[in-house]
Amino acid sequence: MSRTTNVEGNGNDVVWTGTWVAERLGVELNGVERDGERRLTELLGLALRRNPKRAHLLVSNVLGKHVPQRPSVVRAAGHDLGVRVRALLGDAQAARAVVLGYAETATGLGHAVADGIDLAPYLHSTRRPVEGVARAGGFEESHSHATSHLLLPEDPALLAGDGPLVLVDDEFSTGNTVLNTIRALHELHARDHYVIVALVDMRSPGDQGRLDAFAGEIGARVDLVAAARGTVALPDGVLEKGQALVEEHEGADAPPRRSERGEIVRVTGLGWPAGVPDGGRHGFTPAHRAALEAALPAMAARIAPHIEGRTLVLGNEELMYAPLRLATALEDTGADLAYSTTTRSPVLAVDDPGYAIRTRLVFPAHDDPADGPGDRFAYNVAGGGFDTVVVCLDSAGDTPGLSAPGGLLDRVAEHTARVVVVVIPSYVPASATAPERPPMSLPEPLRGPAFSSYAPDEVGWLLQDLSDVTLEAPTEEREEAIQSGGAHYAESLPVEYQPSEQYQELFHAALDTSAGRIARAVGVVTETVLAERPGRRPVLVSLARAGTPVGVLMRRWAAHRHDLDLPHYAVSIVRGRGIDANALRWLAAHHDPRDVVFVDGWTGKGAITRELAAAIREFEASGGAAGFDPEIAVLADPGSCVRTYGTREDFLIPSACLNSTVSGLISRTVLRADLVGPEDFHGAKFYRELAGADVSGAFLDAVAARFDDVTDAVDLAVKELLEADRTPTWEGWAAVERISEEYGIHDVNLVKPGVGETTRVLLRRVPWKILARADAGADLDHVRLLAEQRGVPVETVDELPYSCVGLIHPRFTRGATGADGKAVASK
Repeated sequence: MSRTTNVEGNGNDVVWTGTWVAERLGVELNGVERDGERRLTELLGLALRRNPKRAHLLVSNVLGKHVPQRPSVVRAAGHDLGVRVRALLGDAQAARAVVLGYAETATGLGHAVADGIDLAPYLHSTRRPVEGVARAGGFEESHSHATSHLLLPEDPALLAGDGPLVLVDDEFSTGNTVLNTIRALHELHARDHYVIVALVDMRSPGDQGRLDAFAGEIGARVDLVAAARGTVALPDGVLEKGQALVEEHEGADAPPRRSERGEIVRVTGLGWPAGVPDGGRHGFTPAHRAALEAALPAMAARIAPHIEGRTLVLGNEELMYAPLRLATALEDTGADLAYSTTTRSPVLAVDDPGYAIRTRLVFPAHDDPADGPGDRFAYNVAGGGFDTVVVCLDSAGDTPGLSAPGGLLDRVAEHTARVVVVVIPSYVPASATAPERPPMSLPEPLRGPAFSSYAPDEVGWLLQDLSDVTLEAPTEEREEAIQSGGAHYAESLPVEYQPSEQYQELFHAALDTSAGRIARAVGVVTETVLAERPGRRPVLVSLARAGTPVGVLMRRWAAHRHDLDLPHYAVSIVRGRGIDANALRWLAAHHDPRDVVFVDGWTGKGAITRELAAAIREFEASGGAAGFDPEIAVLADPGSCVRTYGTREDFLIPSACLNSTVSGLISRTVLRADLVGPEDFHGAKFYRELAGADVSGAFLDAVAARFDDVTDAVDLAVKELLEADRTPTWEGWAAVERISEEYGIHDVNLVKPGVGETTRVLLRRVPWKILARADAGADLDHVRLLAEQRGVPVETVDELPYSCVGLIHPRFTRGATGADGKAVASK
């Protein structure tokens, strides 16, 4: 049977491709009609996906991703939006604009928007690191548990201008991803105008006012241009019902194969124009656009003899635009053509006219993806009535896996008479082929007592000493600068908190109470690390500074229990900027990267876990040594973000109560361009003047004194852990997202979960309020004291997965005060 995912029939016979989901889940798609915009149901259908947070999927009929559509329709959807953006900006500003699209779904859409503007260069984010190309920026989707978006322009100046920035995504719902991108880029290069472009604006009524508030927050104009608008109404229990439907129908409708496999042919001598990128991964200029337009007719003429009958041009994940333009050129010759692309997103297929995804082909990734092997998908290809499928990909994806049994070509050939392979040369920026620079001469690690109060053999600091530089700023001033985009948090230091006598008593009481529990966690995480590396000597590399006391304790455990002398270093990692690459180079020059174990104190929502994984990928892609394992070993993992941990309980670790005075008198790390050059380590300060208040050694000694008491409990716990499924569930991240939305914050970076992170909020930032679990007890005594001292309300919350959560309100205003005269966040 020939299948189609387009609206079927005429007049009263039309079936909307969201009917199946709407009837079974009670989901309602409510369009908002505006002059010049399209009907919502004309653009969207509905499907179901495997996702623990969102059951339904809005499926675009004009994006060219899941639903085969005429190429001219797909390009026009983006091109027309670009024309509207140019009219909004005016020619003078349009000529200064830069267009940024999102991988993977909106890479082609963003490129078509840039075509409509016609005067602007284009760049899209990518999930594929490219060796030799440095990252100009990056960000993460708040709903993603894995892969970061990288920004890899060949010309770094592309993102450094002050003209309008146009951000293009297929759907604008909560807006979190786009607004967080703007916030991150605004920190690096502030602009006064941003334009958000989407096929559909699906914001809820509660999110409608966020753009104005956000624009006020960063001090810039923010516009939104959309092809259609509306809302999705979800009934109670929709997530559970959706998951049940997926379980019921998964795999129930495998598309029938042809009796004979289709032939596979390759087009040689395509004639792709020299110097023109295959897409916007590294930037695509108006000059590139003109050269491609001129070459399209000849390339289409080389492909045309190989196609017969109804034809689908199938692009490949991020490679959407080049296949689309080849398809539009073929369509201009009169060919009967449709266009779509493969994807990494798993969606349920149901063979029903009222469902947007009728069939699904599954095949392994064939382009050596950064996030490792995994399944990829092609929707509505099988059973679509296609006589020919043109598989269009870049040369980086033209690997043996492409043609292997069960690979993409093999799966497509089961459902069409002919598969035509078209390979576009992957563009390699000049920077990626530049000769390797001579090795840097990096200094030896700093050690105590010259730098830090730790003994010299306890830890080597891969940092530079900035003790003579004035870096401290008042907390409220720092908060305003950070949230306004005027400064990154790592460019300055908070004024060191000087604990009161009452607070110091709390610290010592907490240490007396929890030393045994901490010793047990230290033993468990250390024994787990050793068990996972039989016959090897781990090199402990703590993430300064919260990880450093833990690294010292792990080193002491290994020496006490196994007579092992483990090397231990501390390095800097900065959210949004990555790990110190020069520190990694030093480590690779002195140790086998496979032996390195990164150590931190605790996990909150897992932001540093993600940051480290992305930074290691980038380090290797830019020519750094391979072999570093981005897994972090932590004392406590309440967010369920890592596999190697001492405990997943969220309890008070006394080293979180203080700043430098429990961390060897070292400040948090600093990364500022005028202080840290390209061949320098990140910096930090040694607060020698606080030696009289230093409890770093007392903390370590109190915990180490309990090692013998917990040996049996550690052995039992490790045995159970090594036999258990320790796969991270990221339940902490999900809780943070929920809290972010429930409290109207809409930025996960301003939600700080767990005792340790909440303490940091109270010591270093301007907190809005503290959420505390009712049964947290004495573990939160110091939190309650700090909150009282700073005039911050503590709210008791049921079913909180952490003992407490600190909230920083995004609309902080300097000078706002509470009844007691203390600075607070203003809403």
